[in-house]
Amino acid sequence: MAEPHLVLASGSPRRADLLARLGLHPEIRAAAVDETPLAGESPLELVIRLADAKARAVRHPSADEVVLAADTMVVVDDEALGKPRDDAAAAGMLRRLSGRTHQVLTALAVHRGPSQHRTTVTTRVRFRALTDNEVAWYLATGEPHDKAGAYALQGAGAALVDHLDGSDTNVIGLPLAATVQLLRRAGLDVLAPPRL
Repeated sequence: MAEPHLVLASGSPRRADLLARLGLHPEIRAAAVDETPLAGESPLELVIRLADAKARAVRHPSADEVVLAADTMVVVDDEALGKPRDDAAAAGMLRRLSGRTHQVLTALAVHRGPSQHRTTVTTRVRFRALTDNEVAWYLATGEPHDKAGAYALQGAGAALVDHLDGSDTNVIGLPLAATVQLLRRAGLDVLAPPRL
């Protein structure tokens, strides 16, 4: 019996790179969804809703395919930090995270036909206390520009992190252990030896 077709509902090169570590090379179908929070919606409720919306937006109901979608947010003081609009906003986010612990939340949604599987993963990340020179140095790397929370664990941003509790791949954008579990629940034979 043929394996179902895997689709990643994201244009994120980081998510595609993480899946490639597992030998998975899905079809990329970037999902365009409105990410505006609803009134009174918590960051956790928001990431769950957005991951589901992304999966629904790209799936073909008649095809035998497994659609994987994810949404990741950096949360501090119960507030989601999105992507900074400019260097000043990025500096403000970095100073807010400096010397503190924040959460990175990812919701995963896997759809296959009528079946839908979901999970959420939380990682606690503690930043070192950052000096103004360190903030300026990190801004000059260009990394903060398109990253939620204004940092990238997979890049130079790792130098800002003192400790993390949980999945490091979650902070990059796709918690691999949880992803494998959900894909298996949807019937994809992940991490299996090659068939001879």
